[in-house]
Amino acid sequence: MRAWIMATGRNTGEKKRSCLRGALRAGLAAALLGTAFLPLPAIAQQLGEDSASAVILMYHRFGEDDLPNSSIQLEQFEAHLEELKSGGYTVLPLARIVTALRNRQPLPERTVAITIDDAYRSVYEEAWPRLKAAGYPFTLFVSTDAIDGGGADYMRWTEIRELARGGVAIGNQTASHPHLPEITLDKAKDEIRYASSRIEKEIGQRPAFFAYPYGEYSLALRDAVAEAGFAAGFGQHSGVAHDRADLMQLPRFPLNENYGGIDRFRLIASALPLPVEDLTPADPVLTSTNPPAVGFTVLSGVGDISNLDCFASRQGRASIERLPPGRIEIRLTTAFPAGRSRINCTMPAPDGRWRWFGLQYYVPAGR
Repeated sequence: MRAWIMATGRNTGEKKRSCLRGALRAGLAAALLGTAFLPLPAIAQQLGEDSASAVILMYHRFGEDDLPNSSIQLEQFEAHLEELKSGGYTVLPLARIVTALRNRQPLPERTVAITIDDAYRSVYEEAWPRLKAAGYPFTLFVSTDAIDGGGADYMRWTEIRELARGGVAIGNQTASHPHLPEITLDKAKDEIRYASSRIEKEIGQRPAFFAYPYGEYSLALRDAVAEAGFAAGFGQHSGVAHDRADLMQLPRFPLNENYGGIDRFRLIASALPLPVEDLTPADPVLTSTNPPAVGFTVLSGVGDISNLDCFASRQGRASIERLPPGRIEIRLTTAFPAGRSRINCTMPAPDGRWRWFGLQYYVPAGR
């Protein structure tokens, strides 16, 4: 069986695209939302059966029917919560998952975390009551300028403090939510520092987690997040977090109305990691070679890589060259346009589950 997709564009304002025909032929009823993963450090150990891994879900808006690219229907969200409750999953706080990944401690099978970006008003009015009723912890990532500006679409600090007192973890998503690769590194650091100080002032606690706006960053930005003292950094790309991954660039599965069907949700919520090492190119921001010469080595012990497939944004199934021992070279023929582009690679695993690894690249404007 071969299944996945490659969706392109930002979660808000851009139309998602998918390569789903292989998934339909495999009997999968819903598209998988394609997003990305960025560079990993070398992985020295084989993935063990007891390795820590978790699926991290990402939402934005709830029940805002005029914004299907960034909002989930309430009926869909309720179905997700019901599946988590009855489908053998363990929903844990993000902090507990990150601690397990850092210390390489096992996590329960089908461990899931819930994250929400941007602190839209529908989070407070629709998502939080449902999550409280289900007893599920979650993390809210906040861009502070939007809250300070008092826009009608966003929560207020009083409401964010209420969530924090109720056990919700509050994370940093910069001050102004910029495209970080398009600004200077010093400006990016200022954005991060200022947002942390605002959050600490308002809720009395400095944020431990950082989410890259739009999932966009370079190696230098990754290092800046680490140097700022965050326990982990998160993208907007599909994939499973695991204990061989870089904690500063952990993947999340985005969910919205277009890609929020229950069959798709079950598929991603039960996904397994596809760990790799020796990833090239090293930096996901493309300033010279485009299309990139993409390659990585799949860690041994994860299955038959002859069943691995990769799809690229706007290009469909990519040509793959397999080299021993477990090396994958992806041969792209078309340059990526300015902005975000993605490659998703997946392979079947036992019990109808799938291993998943994604890449996101960013081409600066004018390149």
